[in-house]
Amino acid sequence: MKPDFKPTKVSQIEISQLMLPSHSNFSGKIHGGHILSMMDQVAFACASKHSGEYCVTASVDRVEFRTPIEVGELVTMKAQVNYVGRTSMVVGIRVEAENIQTGEVKHSNSSYFTMVAKDASGKTVPVPGLIVADKHDVRRFLRSARRMESIKHRRMEFGKDTHEEFIVENYLEELKKFRLKLEL
Repeated sequence: MKPDFKPTKVSQIEISQLMLPSHSNFSGKIHGGHILSMMDQVAFACASKHSGEYCVTASVDRVEFRTPIEVGELVTMKAQVNYVGRTSMVVGIRVEAENIQTGEVKHSNSSYFTMVAKDASGKTVPVPGLIVADKHDVRRFLRSARRMESIKHRRMEFGKDTHEEFIVENYLEELKKFRLKLEL
């Protein structure tokens, strides 16, 4: 029988990979798509470890590439479940790149993957709740909860997940402050 709650530390995953020339783009930096693929893999492992189920990526919230990653750097991804819903989990991922010759470590990017637990037939299944043990985990949980609320609010306001028609006229005044030319 699965536990009703699991501590955040149970889901923590850390992986490292040396960046090779085959991972680079035309400018010689590590291709963002390669980093995204690695992030998706670590999010899957983290969410599956917490839920005990196969997990799929439902969404990715804001991936901002802060600093380029060079060929020859060691990339380390640190992930943990920050928030759980009924069948979903938000996995926070921090990406660091280390120059293995100098030891300099830089924070490359962070992102949040929403993962959903599935059973063998592909139906969503409930996941254990989260036990938070320190103020950092509480902060991460609340930030993810607010992010989820914001996404839900945005969907409701702009017509996704509702049957209401979007009314442009309600936003004409707000649109005046943007560099936008309306030709409706």
